[in-house]
Amino acid sequence: MTRLLVGIVGIVVIAVGGVLISNVNGGSGGPSGKSSPTRVFAESVTQQEFFDKIDVIGTARANESIVVTAKLTETVHEVRFEDGQSVAKGDILVELADSEQTAQLKEAEASEREAELQFERIQDLAKRGSATQAQLDTATSNLEQARARVGVIESRLSDRLVTAPFAGVLGLRLVSPGTLVRPGDEITTLDDVSVIKFDFTVPETYLGGLERGTTINVKSAAYPAQDFSGTVTAVDSRVDPETRSVLVRAEIANTENLLKPGMLLTSTLKGDTRLSLRINEKSILQRGNDFFVYVLQREGEDLSAEFRQIQVGRRAAEEVEVLSGLSEGELVVTRGVNTIRPGKSVVLAEDESVDAGV
Repeated sequence: MTRLLVGIVGIVVIAVGGVLISNVNGGSGGPSGKSSPTRVFAESVTQQEFFDKIDVIGTARANESIVVTAKLTETVHEVRFEDGQSVAKGDILVELADSEQTAQLKEAEASEREAELQFERIQDLAKRGSATQAQLDTATSNLEQARARVGVIESRLSDRLVTAPFAGVLGLRLVSPGTLVRPGDEITTLDDVSVIKFDFTVPETYLGGLERGTTINVKSAAYPAQDFSGTVTAVDSRVDPETRSVLVRAEIANTENLLKPGMLLTSTLKGDTRLSLRINEKSILQRGNDFFVYVLQREGEDLSAEFRQIQVGRRAAEEVEVLSGLSEGELVVTRGVNTIRPGKSVVLAEDESVDAGV
């Protein structure tokens, strides 16, 4: 067997058994020496609405809330409520002992009736000229004093009746008949929970998207599958100079009484809504902190892939906001990004049944 090797500008000729076989550097994949185009999927760059999101937390507060206390030192005579009872405005909750004040009131009312009779007699005599003006003035003064004394005692008696200042739900009962209470001693709590107040703070940069009447959705860990609709009712007039945040209040209708004061509530707010370019996140290749895509370029009937750096913004589901590097309508490769190289010829697959090499 005879072999002859001749090197002429990258051409190797090998004679094996009288047959010549040649190989030209750079040629492969067919008689023409050109590789087959890679099949890829692509989508057009379009516009979509994007917005910034911020998660906020806050504590549920009752619409109105007080601690019911006694106004004076006295023994509890009667308790007229049960734990967790709903009450109307003015309902009597606790009656304190009032035997002494009741006796004083009867005495004062008797004095008032006597003063009224004396005033009427003097007034009648004065009309007939049988009583002086001084006598009439004295009778008038005595009547006014008697009436004032009755009013004072009645006011003291009213302090012995602890009533609900507004409609709501009572907490636990902390006193019993016979309990000696002093001013400030807690009897129970009263909360108006028909509306729940949700106070939370947001960075000042989000103030543009918050105003009175803005609707928000609120969640509670106690009811993870349920959203509670709320409305922003107030935005604080001052921004905290240390945190650069502002306090916002929303109100939530609590018709089913599911929410209770003290619960932790959360909400996700939208801010800076804008129309931006979007691409599918499958199109993006990341190299360190930089992001790239393959953009299809047409030269006559041929398509090639241009490797281009882009700047991205927000992400929403599988959509990515593009801040720069692309124009609306350009075709960006979505499948096959790992099988192509910059400038390499590609062909668009017509449907997803075509294997794009991914």
